[in-house]
Amino acid sequence: MMGFLIWFDLFLVSSLLWTAWQGLTHPNLLRSVLMFIVFGLLLALAWARLAAPDVALAEAAIGAGLTGALFLDALRDFSRSKE
Repeated sequence: MMGFLIWFDLFLVSSLLWTAWQGLTHPNLLRSVLMFIVFGLLLALAWARLAAPDVALAEAAIGAGLTGALFLDALRDFSRSKE
C-alpha cells in the first residue's frame, strides 16, 4: 500500500509541475486559464494528501473556483474588446 501512495505522490507532483508550466507558457490564453484551474484543483488534492483539509478546501474554493471564474470572465471581456 505504501508503494502506491509514493507513486501517487510522484504523479501528483509531476502533474503540478506540468500544469504550472503549461499555464505559464502556452500561447492560448483560454488554455492557460484552464491549466491554472486544474493546477488549483491538483494543489487542493496535494494539501489533502498532506492532511490539511481546511487548506485544501480553501484552495479548491478560492484558488481554483473563484479566481478561475474571475480569470475566465476577464478573458471573455478581453476577447470582446479585441473585436
